[in-house]
Amino acid sequence: MSEEKVRLSKLMAERGICSRREADEYIAKGLVLVDGVKVDQLGTKVDPKVKITLEAQALKQQKRLATIILNKPIGWVSAQPEPPYQPAIKLITPENQFGDSKQRLRKEHFEGLAVAGRLDIDSQGLLLFTQDGRIAKKIIAEETKLEKEYIVRVEGKLPADKLKLLNHGLSLDGKALKPAKVEWINEDQLRFILREGKKRQIRRMCELVGLRVTGLKRVRIGSLVLGKLPEGKWRFLEEDESLD
Repeated sequence: MSEEKVRLSKLMAERGICSRREADEYIAKGLVLVDGVKVDQLGTKVDPKVKITLEAQALKQQKRLATIILNKPIGWVSAQPEPPYQPAIKLITPENQFGDSKQRLRKEHFEGLAVAGRLDIDSQGLLLFTQDGRIAKKIIAEETKLEKEYIVRVEGKLPADKLKLLNHGLSLDGKALKPAKVEWINEDQLRFILREGKKRQIRRMCELVGLRVTGLKRVRIGSLVLGKLPEGKWRFLEEDESLD
């Protein structure tokens, strides 16, 4: 018995080939092959086990998609502006570009550019903006395996049993959290490594064990580290870099 057919664009997004929006664009342009046959009708449904490939033009287009790494300062919102605060995307200017990359900021880099994995207004550090649906999915998908690392300054006492709870055993919004890696760096800083990103998760986890967060900085997503990128500056993700 054959499996129920699914929309081609949905299947492409689920496989991480591209986002659904990008899939629709490639299909409309006739740049998608299903089992070697061109498909150019939006809404086409296919067997979930088909082989999907992109034409060279689509692959070339994907290579041109920009991903930008920003060191977000405290006081800037990740996405929608919240008066009187400004969105962090406004820090992406030619003057704020860091490093000696040959790639320079152009107007088309802002087309479809969206934040992937937010940071609270009171948090700082590594924030990604991308035009590439594949990268966004790697970061924000519920099934993601990408680690996100944070340096967290705290106040309060943390006995060994409470530290163990931070690593595994807490729930938020009625749902158990995935196992984390939490350890002391020094007397008032903890390192958190998470594989999920619920709203204000670290602050809420700390509250549950009697700690108050006084500073929070994201320093890594997957294999991508903040490194020496100065606060308020940004750079492009280079071709030889990966989140994996």
